[in-house]
Amino acid sequence: MSTLSTQDLVVLTQNDGIAVITIQNPPVNALSPGVPEGIANAIARIRDDASVRAAILIGANNRFIAGADIREFGKIAAAGGKRDSIGLNEVLHTIENCGKPVIAAIDGHALGGGLETAMACHYRIAASTAHVGQPECKLGLIPGAGGTQRLPRLTGLAKAAELCAFGDPVNAATAFELGIVDRVLAPGEDLLAGAIAFARETALALPLVRTRDKDAKLAEKPDFTALREAAAKRSRNLNAAQRAIDAVEAAGVMPFDEGLAYEQKLFMDCLYSDQSKALIHIFFGEREVAKVPGIDKTTPSFTIQNAAVIGAGTMGGGIAMCFANAGIPVRVKEASEQALERGMAAIRKNYANSVSKGRFSQETMDKRLALITPQLGYDGFDQADIVIEAVFEGMELKKEVFRELDAIAKPGAILASNTSTLSIDEIASATSRPESVIGTHFFSPANVMKLLEVVRGASTSLAAINTCMQLGKKLGKVSVLAGNCFGFIGNRMFGPYRREAQFLVEEGASVAAVDRALYDFGMAMGPLATGDLAGLDVGWRIRKEIAHLQKPGVRQPIAEDKLCEMGRFGQKTGAGWYVYDAQRKASVDPQVEAWVREWTTEVPKREIGEEEIVDRCLYALVNEGARILEEGFALRSVDIDIVYVNGYGFPAYRGGPMEYADLVGLDKVYARIKEFEGQHGELWTPAPLLVKLAEEGSTFGAYSKRASR
Repeated sequence: MSTLSTQDLVVLTQNDGIAVITIQNPPVNALSPGVPEGIANAIARIRDDASVRAAILIGANNRFIAGADIREFGKIAAAGGKRDSIGLNEVLHTIENCGKPVIAAIDGHALGGGLETAMACHYRIAASTAHVGQPECKLGLIPGAGGTQRLPRLTGLAKAAELCAFGDPVNAATAFELGIVDRVLAPGEDLLAGAIAFARETALALPLVRTRDKDAKLAEKPDFTALREAAAKRSRNLNAAQRAIDAVEAAGVMPFDEGLAYEQKLFMDCLYSDQSKALIHIFFGEREVAKVPGIDKTTPSFTIQNAAVIGAGTMGGGIAMCFANAGIPVRVKEASEQALERGMAAIRKNYANSVSKGRFSQETMDKRLALITPQLGYDGFDQADIVIEAVFEGMELKKEVFRELDAIAKPGAILASNTSTLSIDEIASATSRPESVIGTHFFSPANVMKLLEVVRGASTSLAAINTCMQLGKKLGKVSVLAGNCFGFIGNRMFGPYRREAQFLVEEGASVAAVDRALYDFGMAMGPLATGDLAGLDVGWRIRKEIAHLQKPGVRQPIAEDKLCEMGRFGQKTGAGWYVYDAQRKASVDPQVEAWVREWTTEVPKREIGEEEIVDRCLYALVNEGARILEEGFALRSVDIDIVYVNGYGFPAYRGGPMEYADLVGLDKVYARIKEFEGQHGELWTPAPLLVKLAEEGSTFGAYSKRASR
């Protein structure tokens, strides 16, 4: 094999008349500036070299092209659509008009621009482990380099619309069935050798046909109305999903070049949208939150090989499943045989449901169950690398548990509390090793929810923090470090959010209207329905524990406590803000609003619109978030956003509460909060940081960047 030309990002070699274009832009061979130019230059050399009969486009390190460099999207939007480098569409035209067969050899992932590049090639072969897809909608975008025009010419319109609107990748075998790839290699077969053989045996023997010219599969017109309804249901409020269908539908009625121009227009519309800005913010935010000041590659951490959990209830059982799912043996302790069996029965049921739905096999379920050891005592806890306490949310109970753990846990073991609100420092005071005590706040159901709040105490060591941040990653979580204040990040903010929801009902809004307004905004559930799901008694217990901290004379909501006094704890008791049938389906209970009127006769009642409902609930979140950020309990505003998107059902396409406020404009948010302060008093006093940033014309994001320098 001889080298024709070498560049930093793209290498061109020749193998007896077959050129090999290798992209080497680690770690994922993204289409960063320089890569498209390198491909275009290589194709130009191949086109003009009479000794080359065909070309292979392949990625180094067993990866094709994972997609575009997402940072470039923001630069393009900021520059009004102008690019510093060659556009991908120009490169793809160069490939398909090469005049010699170009074969894409796909390993790893060909996503977004990666698949668009592969489709511009004349043939595609794939390793058996490869995956392909057009996931742009997950960033609020649509394919912008012919994906909505070439894909339907390979798969047909219906499947192309589904792939572009939903964004889910498919494996190599499925890609072959759909017509996206022309050959799938056998497991273990060398990809480059297979591609070269394909070029000699097949590509050179067939007429050269561009993907853009394959119109046969465009003849069948699907029911786009049904596709739009499915997309609206699955991707609620996400504009990009509908625009992707628009572009694919155009492929069936427009000539290729017109369809490409239409796709480009829709792509740019999406690129300038707040939804895309928000989703890209979340994409990078989930990577940013892993960076903790003071922790780097030299910071020590402990290997977690054995774990233990105290409590087999909803949280403890879910946490145990997290460890078992990650292949880590875990002991689960309960106080009684009945509670232990109840907890294990719930674990077995959860696993059985996953097997019945085809998520994994019975063999996998059996292996995971075998990693969970149920017990009544502390046997074996002295061998655990981490012990997580998941008992009821009461300080004295938790301190008693930690006193017991301090006496039996091995030196260096991490002692973690799953508390959702209580002081890690006070819990640590019950031990002789506060440096090993930390908060690991899982979210219910723990085996499903992605978020893990890692809560540092005043004495928690960097090694313990580093270990828990890394552990979260191993457990499949997005870990966010929080400081030790009441409620940490998530629940400290959730209090004002649900406070305003309750106030709104006490002032005259219906329960359903409050929940519907926030659901229509994009929240996974309304705030009152969320309370019913979590259990109203949980917050009731916490409020009683901290009642002495409440400032006298400041209004507090009372309706939810009254419901709890009646035994209406939510779904678990069949009644809370709503009533529930045997399948836990909610229905409005008119009696609730009648009771609220009786309990709050001193509160004037009025008509309340959807805008006020949304603004009061969300700006209560933002105002408290500003305090948390300024006080240093959150490292960055994006940390708050990641907590809310991954733990509280905040819509990712809104970017989280702090990014949402930045996009609205902090001057407008501040003005609205001042309005609420005038109407409702000191609970709405604007956070000093919000006032400062609004007056400067700045943002929470810009403040975080300044503060982190």
